[in-house]
Amino acid sequence: MARILVLEDDKLFNETLEDFLEEEGHSILCSLDPYSALDLTYETVFDLYLFDVNLPYESGFELLDKLRQSGDVTPCIFITSREDKASLKEGFGKGGDDYIQKPVDLDELSLRIQAVLRRQVRSEMVQIDTYLFDISTKTLYQNGQEVELSIKGGELLLTLLEGQGRVVPLDQIKERLWSSAEESSDGALRVYITQLKKYFPMQIQNVRGVGYQMSTK
Repeated sequence: MARILVLEDDKLFNETLEDFLEEEGHSILCSLDPYSALDLTYETVFDLYLFDVNLPYESGFELLDKLRQSGDVTPCIFITSREDKASLKEGFGKGGDDYIQKPVDLDELSLRIQAVLRRQVRSEMVQIDTYLFDISTKTLYQNGQEVELSIKGGELLLTLLEGQGRVVPLDQIKERLWSSAEESSDGALRVYITQLKKYFPMQIQNVRGVGYQMSTK
């Protein structure tokens, strides 16, 4: 399941995308304008952006450019009615990862989303102080030796890293760590945070009542 931000100013099409992607198993937040979408990027860490190009106030290209300049590397697929090469070049130049033309074939969109997500984070090693974290296996190493980390501890570490230094809300962390069939627990979450702080005492910060954030420095 991916957490996707849909930015589309056509309300009916916006709702169609939301219904389809939720049926595909994704978690969806929607916006009708770029300013509201920008606010959502501050509140939630997304796995993918799905941006229309022609929007009120500013284009999807301009919004993604702002996000990229702020250090946001979340992959983005543009939805566009434009067919000229100059527009496509501009979209990729602003940091877009793919595009799909209107009228949108929803099955094709699903395939493109899967392809973009597969290209992300799945086989990298992230350096955190003296540790290396294998994102694909959620395994933590120090000096080439695996260190003890529970399954949920590994999932929590990945979730915090995906926040890219921003605060990851408590609700989002719980949704990631516990399935709908499981009961989340503040106490259990504190146990996993304590486990990570054993290795990263300076990198993980608690923003009381809001969530947690992590620096890799």
